[in-house]
Amino acid sequence: EVQLVESGGDLVQAGGSLRLSCTTSGLTFDEYAMAWIRQSPGKEREGVAGISTTGSRTLYADSVQGRVTISRDNAKNTLYLQMNSLKPEDTGIYYCATGRWPFKTVTLDPRRYAYWGQGTQVTVSP
Repeated sequence: EVQLVESGGDLVQAGGSLRLSCTTSGLTFDEYAMAWIRQSPGKEREGVAGISTTGSRTLYADSVQGRVTISRDNAKNTLYLQMNSLKPEDTGIYYCATGRWPFKTVTLDPRRYAYWGQGTQVTVSP
């Protein structure tokens, strides 16, 4: 059973930073492309960042480009999201996600993802 567990969400002031983590089990981590997807209040789910199996390719939403870095440690089966210069509009629940094997696609389309964690709450105050 694929399990994804996010952590690291918090309440921070605008301009602050957070590092989210996603620990995984039940899959051969380095065979799956991964993504961070967020759900902001009143909005549809939005792909924030995606990463290839080796980490050599990354993809970012325009709304976070230059402020966010996605990375992975395949030895630790863990996905990360470093977020800097946070804005109130970054507030939301952040999910770690991947697709059904074989999943090599780097995409920000939430519809492509079959496995999701429970999410971690990020709140950015003005």
